[in-house]
Amino acid sequence: MKFGGTLLGDADRIAANAAIVGRHVAAGGVVVVVSAMQRVTGSLLRSAAAARNRETEARREIQEELRHTHTDVCARLLPEPERVQAQDQIAATLRTSEDFCAGFSLVRELTPRALDALSSLGETLSAPLLAAVLRGTGLAAEPVDATELIVIDDRFGEASVIFEPSRQRIRERLRPILDRGAVPVVTGFRGATRDGACTTLGRGGSDYRATILAAALAADEIWIWTDVDGMMTADPQLVPRAKVIPELSYREASELSFFGAKVLHPKSLELPQRDGIPVLIKNSFAPARRGTLIDGSRQGRPGVRAIAATADAELFTVIGGQAMPFSRLAALVFSWLDADHLTTLVVTQSSAENALSFAVNNRDGARVRRRLDRERSLGEGGSVLAGIEELPEMGVVVAVGEGMRGTPGIAARIFSSLARLGINLAAIAQGSSELSVSLVVGAADLPAAVRAMHEELGL
Repeated sequence: MKFGGTLLGDADRIAANAAIVGRHVAAGGVVVVVSAMQRVTGSLLRSAAAARNRETEARREIQEELRHTHTDVCARLLPEPERVQAQDQIAATLRTSEDFCAGFSLVRELTPRALDALSSLGETLSAPLLAAVLRGTGLAAEPVDATELIVIDDRFGEASVIFEPSRQRIRERLRPILDRGAVPVVTGFRGATRDGACTTLGRGGSDYRATILAAALAADEIWIWTDVDGMMTADPQLVPRAKVIPELSYREASELSFFGAKVLHPKSLELPQRDGIPVLIKNSFAPARRGTLIDGSRQGRPGVRAIAATADAELFTVIGGQAMPFSRLAALVFSWLDADHLTTLVVTQSSAENALSFAVNNRDGARVRRRLDRERSLGEGGSVLAGIEELPEMGVVVAVGEGMRGTPGIAARIFSSLARLGINLAAIAQGSSELSVSLVVGAADLPAAVRAMHEELGL
């Protein structure tokens, strides 16, 4: 069971989540993964920035806010012996945070390695707290720092898991806790390199962390507790009539997560799909509701299941020289993007024009532009690229559904619904598996495009 930060906003929410865990322990072993309490990770990062800028008073205010947030939970939920122990742990963790900040203030620099360690301290505060609350309800529970379990490479800030040594550590550390009937409460977000340096999987990594533990322990199910009823047919902020989808396939849910559905981390379904572990999305504020079940048996109804969208995209088009084969152009461009760890959202091509178009998240736009300009001015890239075009402020809208395969007329209905509104399409792409159709539109047109497609497709 994974509990995100929005579910750990205060003492009442922590108590409610402890009750959820307690109701299910009797049915079998439960492993809990927790994020930091709500807004705590952001506060830790703000304290680091304040330290770098030598804003002493702001830094002290943030530290006091963090202390109050966690000691208030202790005061409201824990009996005296547990309260004293928890408060001592909180004080020790905040001293570690202050030590980091003192270093940032001294050198006036925030290194990725130090930021990883600092930003994940929120989980080392929340996991012992929830474990103590569980013990207060009569359950055996033990906090576990994921740096003991998860082996990650040393790309600080964007690290990847090394699974085999992680699996061995997870089994050796957590199996004995489960065998004695206790609940391990594991810190999300964190991990460690082979030499023990703390690093993270990026924001939202607690979902992914839960699936790593589940795969290593051969869990029966993964329950992602969140603040919504499940994955929906569209973003309800764009489409108020969007509905919860009761069942999805792994591939459908992965596609929706990649293209902006915020319920799951984009990597979180890789291991469940490989091992056939069902994933259930549930609302912690309304635990009796059905939620969304994601597993391999969901073939889905014909047509589209949901619309995903992101308004934060830029579209690049690279044009190859006349003597440059398209395959060579594509190979070089993707090798440049890979070297910078850049991910594309949509890719289209025109072999006749020797042109390749791709969309990226707009936070990566400047890095893409620098790479293309550099390659064009140096070495082989100068003879490869005849032109570079860039369209900022674009959005990507994606229709997703395994049932689209063999269902005629979907593309025509999508294009017609947008044409009636005069929405221009800058690029169109369909995967070879027919799982999705991706459209690039102006960011200003994206809300209307999502609503039009959602209505046209009867979602």
